[in-house]
Amino acid sequence: MTTALSNLQILQTRSVSDLVREEILRLIKSGQLAAGDKLNEQNFAQRFKVSRAPIREAFRSLEADGLVKLEKNRGVFVREIGEVEARELYALRAALDETTGRLLAPRIQAIQLEELRSWLQRLDAAAERSDMVDYFELNIDFHDRIVEFAGNATLLEFYRRIIDRMHLLRRRYFSVTHESHASQDEHRAIVEALATGDPARAAQAMRSHVGQGYERLVAVTKDSA
Repeated sequence: MTTALSNLQILQTRSVSDLVREEILRLIKSGQLAAGDKLNEQNFAQRFKVSRAPIREAFRSLEADGLVKLEKNRGVFVREIGEVEARELYALRAALDETTGRLLAPRIQAIQLEELRSWLQRLDAAAERSDMVDYFELNIDFHDRIVEFAGNATLLEFYRRIIDRMHLLRRRYFSVTHESHASQDEHRAIVEALATGDPARAAQAMRSHVGQGYERLVAVTKDSA
């Protein structure tokens, strides 16, 4: 698929390199670019119909965020996440989710709970279709929305940075259909806990979900080894 950069320029205030970076990140999130894939500077320049300079700048930004790596005399590659880094990312994610639960539970509104329950229905439908691509994207949006509802912009910023890096791990996990059902039970427990207004219960439900997700990832990794 060829994408002209002009099709991406929705916001005129955004730089070309920012727009290119967002498109490369989208390709990583969608699985069209996987861990270990090489990013060809010339191909991206031709694809977006721009010079190589904004492509290089986009690569540098992605490298700073831990999503790609530059190897001397070899090029730029989508990063592969090792066992130690995966454990660290999940630990940070668990802490942020726990904080989110504590912040959100006392202030959550009925209309927000209604929206979260509609997300659960859409996730259930994707799981029933065994559509793991749709489930993966809906799952990301469901959790992102919860953090948005917490109303802490700094928390949301750091959460999204961690999630962007975790995309390199979690698509492999969500390729296993039956795991989505366990995840959905935990999603329902999160919404139910938030509905009680109890900060401790919501925090525990959210932290537990991340912990269970990490255990499932480890199990999948061992099975595929």
